[in-house]
Amino acid sequence: MAAILVVCSGNICRSPIAEGLLRRALERRLDDDAPAVGSAGTIAVDGAPAMPESVEAARERGVDIETHAARRLTPDLIGGADLIVGMAAEHRDAVGRLAPGAAARTFTLKELTRLLEGRTAAEQEARLDARVGEAAAARASGAPANRFDEDVVDPLGMPLETYRAIAWELDEWTDRLVAALYGAVSARAEGV
Repeated sequence: MAAILVVCSGNICRSPIAEGLLRRALERRLDDDAPAVGSAGTIAVDGAPAMPESVEAARERGVDIETHAARRLTPDLIGGADLIVGMAAEHRDAVGRLAPGAAARTFTLKELTRLLEGRTAAEQEARLDARVGEAAAARASGAPANRFDEDVVDPLGMPLETYRAIAWELDEWTDRLVAALYGAVSARAEGV
């Protein structure tokens, strides 16, 4: 089964929220066929809990990350992922340094979404590896990027309102990513 790895710095703020939101969006769309979703951090302390503000902001968006335990990014985690989604360019670059062969399947959340939006999947239910390949090819061909809006800001040390704003942003982008990966769902199908 396919696997998606979400990466940030400490794996206690952004990536746990993104992991939960992405898992929910994929399960809503693909049910039992949804790829596994996990997360890790480039400087994470293994076992550290998610920040209380992250837990609260995720809960307010309908996702429970209370039991999250941070994991440090390793070559093995990278090797087990079909797609790696960084919260910022620095995370995408860190994955590339740790596992150079993973560069073609490593993107920031916003980069990947933008690369795939507007590109129709060959089939309505495209395979994850095929869509990742399409995004890598688009990036290699020089598809326009927005380097000024590529990162999701790290809320560490900020008030709860900042975590709420980040959770809202991640919710929007993960929904857009799932639609870009697997095609749009009609409003009628969503209501079923």
